[in-house]
Amino acid sequence: MPTALITIAHGRHDHLVRQYEALARSTSPVEIPVIVAMDDPQIAGLPFAGLSPTVIECGPGNAGLPLARARNAGATAALEAGAEVLVFLDVDCIPAPGLVEAYAASASDPLWAGSLLCGPVSYLPPAGPAGYDLDRLAELAEPHPARPAPEPGEVIRGDDPTLFWSLSFAVTAETWGRIGGFPEVYEGYGAEDTDFAMLARAAGIDLAWVGAARAFHQYHPTTTPPVQHLDDIVRNASVYFERWGEWPMSGWIEEFERRGLIEWTASTLSRVEPR
Repeated sequence: MPTALITIAHGRHDHLVRQYEALARSTSPVEIPVIVAMDDPQIAGLPFAGLSPTVIECGPGNAGLPLARARNAGATAALEAGAEVLVFLDVDCIPAPGLVEAYAASASDPLWAGSLLCGPVSYLPPAGPAGYDLDRLAELAEPHPARPAPEPGEVIRGDDPTLFWSLSFAVTAETWGRIGGFPEVYEGYGAEDTDFAMLARAAGIDLAWVGAARAFHQYHPTTTPPVQHLDDIVRNASVYFERWGEWPMSGWIEEFERRGLIEWTASTLSRVEPR
């Protein structure tokens, strides 16, 4: 089954280059590599370790990075190129050598082919001056504590769509069509991936966690909760509530409320403007 690997990116050029250095070591070739450059024309000129990805330009959104629109554009390009399996990998993620092969194998297995396939992602410390040693990533990384991480060779079914993450996942072309892509009403950070998983559940599509599809998230500074994305989260959470009748990212919203950054009721969410 022809397999595409789709990465959306804005900045993080070093991360993207490292991702492609790892892809060059893949146990299964990436037949259709696609990069969607969100308002970042410099990406097309980066070195890609001998691979030749199709680079698609995607203009800025009206209210933030168009993450949903970019993923849809990448999927469209991959499908037009003949892809039957779509692997999505965040620009910050370094794939293990077996990631593409593991996703493709699960996508061709009748037991899992109709599922939303997710692989474990572990988190790396800051890179040294020479970057990361690709042979030692598993020694350095810590698994995410809140998501399943089956052993290589294991695939387990999941029943909680809120655990889906867009960092690393795969679907067959047929499953992508059944879900209908990411809802482009979202722009900026947050909620578009949970909405995608909810659309999958509404279509009768479950999650499957693929132990051998491992990825390693490269370090970058962040905050918890992500106050730098406060406006995006308030806007996108409100859109999600209108669509599904429940609040996403509730842990972050609760912390924003505790800090006095937002006003939150059962049905409304708004930012408290600084005085």
